[in-house]
Amino acid sequence: MMSNAAERHKTGPLAGIKVIEMAGLGPVPLAGLILCELGADVVRVERKGSRGSFLSLPPEADVDRLGRAIVKVDLKSAEGIGFMLDLCRNADVLMEGFRPGVMERLGLGPQDCQAVNAGLVYGRMTGFGQEGPLADSAGHDLTYLALSGVLSAIGPKDGKPIPPLNLIGDYGGGTMFLIAGILSALIERSHSGQGQVVDAAMIDGASKLASLFFAMGANCLWNEQRGTNLLDSGAPFYDTYETSDGKYVAVACLEPQFFAEFADLLPLDENLAKQQYDQSIWPEMRVAIARRIGEKPRDEWSKLFEQTDACVAPVLSLSEAPNHPHNRARDTFTGEKQPRPAPAPRFSRTPANSAPGVPLDKPQLASVLSRFGIGPSSTRALLENGTIEFEK
Repeated sequence: MMSNAAERHKTGPLAGIKVIEMAGLGPVPLAGLILCELGADVVRVERKGSRGSFLSLPPEADVDRLGRAIVKVDLKSAEGIGFMLDLCRNADVLMEGFRPGVMERLGLGPQDCQAVNAGLVYGRMTGFGQEGPLADSAGHDLTYLALSGVLSAIGPKDGKPIPPLNLIGDYGGGTMFLIAGILSALIERSHSGQGQVVDAAMIDGASKLASLFFAMGANCLWNEQRGTNLLDSGAPFYDTYETSDGKYVAVACLEPQFFAEFADLLPLDENLAKQQYDQSIWPEMRVAIARRIGEKPRDEWSKLFEQTDACVAPVLSLSEAPNHPHNRARDTFTGEKQPRPAPAPRFSRTPANSAPGVPLDKPQLASVLSRFGIGPSSTRALLENGTIEFEK
């Protein structure tokens, strides 16, 4: 009988889709987690002898490895490459995040893998793409944001550009565009029967996310000086303010009707309240809002503004967010001892899966490999001759 963990892969909108994830950092592992939660069988391939994720996290919190079948492979041996090609024969997707040419040198480039499976969707995740002057260069999220123009717009008026964590380049411009590309290629394959290569570059994705701001700038509707525009803290009614207890609230009442409610509840002087978009009074308005919000603690303001359209919210810490009443009501986070974001988005008929917090055991791993066409006898032989290892 199939275990509960193995049965989990039979549900979700991507049930039946088989994915090979070449181990790496950042955007590819998050894509692996999301596809796994959406029901795909994901085999994460790590180099034999590696210590797994570089993050020092317990298994139930290591989002780089959660829910996958983890197989360590000797990629320097002909047997290891043969095993990988056998996986590819029955896979739908392969994802890798190495520099251009690395997979080709292993003998696992797109031509090698699609030679054994013409329908394979081959997802490639890099910072700069597969070609161009910087294709072979090292970089990180901040590098790609800097060259996309996006970083220049993030930060205070009189300060330097500020790294917005690695959310925009790695995960927004990387993970989500990789997933969009893979799913698009799978849909196209249903018509053509052919796989293809998806070239997802973080510099491309980060630039695309900023489409509105490029359009506004080209039409003289965006000032390139940071902190002077409507959405970059330039407007006093779209910013954060410190409360009396040293915490913060976020004020985001852009529309006149929302600003009117905010001004009434704060309250804000009537002369200021009636001139929301008069930029000449924005400095005075900002001082007035800051002074008033600084009179009370964060949670008192939160209680005053909740259930209103004033668009004011407490700035919660990462540890506070899972306990917010709305997040609890929607089960936005899963896990009591180590809360983490639950699968998203949500589906009416084929709900996503919350990936287990521990590595799959040997029978479960063997069950997943069998769905990639690697039978029990082949698996035993590969384990015995040292070509592959399972997570200990």
